Amino acid sequence: MEGNKILNANLIDIIFDGRNKTYGAYELRSKYASRLWRALLITASVAILIMVISILSAKFEGPKSNKQIQVKEVEMVDVKQEQPVEPPPPPPPKPPDPPKIEMAKFTPPKVVKDEEVKPEEEMKQVEELKDVAISTVNQEGTKDLGITAPPVEDKGGVVTAPKEDEDKVFQKVEIEAEFPGGEKAWTKYISREINRYIDELQEAGKTGTCLVQFIVDKEGNISDVEALTMKGTKLAEICVNAIRKGPKWTPAVQNGRKVKAYRKQPVTFQLAEQ
Repeated sequence: MEGNKILNANLIDIIFDGRNKTYGAYELRSKYASRLWRALLITASVAILIMVISILSAKFEGPKSNKQIQVKEVEMVDVKQEQPVEPPPPPPPKPPDPPKIEMAKFTPPKVVKDEEVKPEEEMKQVEELKDVAISTVNQEGTKDLGITAPPVEDKGGVVTAPKEDEDKVFQKVEIEAEFPGGEKAWTKYISREINRYIDELQEAGKTGTCLVQFIVDKEGNISDVEALTMKGTKLAEICVNAIRKGPKWTPAVQNGRKVKAYRKQPVTFQLAEQ
């Protein structure tokens, strides 16, 4: 660029001196100011237009209708104060203990020597028991005049215990009847009986548990033998016959004495696997 033109040229002309100005970069930079002013004018025009529209719309809309305020009457409620809860009355005093009634200990009759009888276990005379209560202890107190003494019958001074049914058969007892020698002896005995008929049992092929019920009396004798399970099988037949022809059993015990009672004895037979 010539020296006389530099003073009148702008910065863009100086930068693009001797360069390709038709590329586009020169045109963008040279017309930047005009585009900026054009954009500002358009933006200002749009803003002014919006303001004019809002003013005109507010003018033609008219005064805004005032909203009516509803006033509701408030009814005052009379609040009652809660009455204090009175504490419950104290419990009534404990009534005095009733007077002790004279009681006499009942001593069951027992035949012992006179020197072995303790003073507190000495039996009272019938006359001494008329106005006293019968209890398990001796107690001093007032005579219980409301007690009516039962009529006393003279039976010669012999007190007999109530008779029990000798033929009663117990279903449940404290100690069940047992095979003589215990469980081991029973297992050995029934195993020997089964081995005698092992071929027939294997041929029948019936396995399982046979439950045999029977009665053992006070002397250990066996009666009423029957199979409750596996009826009609060879195992049931062997078990019933073994108990019938076997030895006497040890009787059952109830209340410390031998009694007649039922007994259920299971016998299990299994075939050996091939």
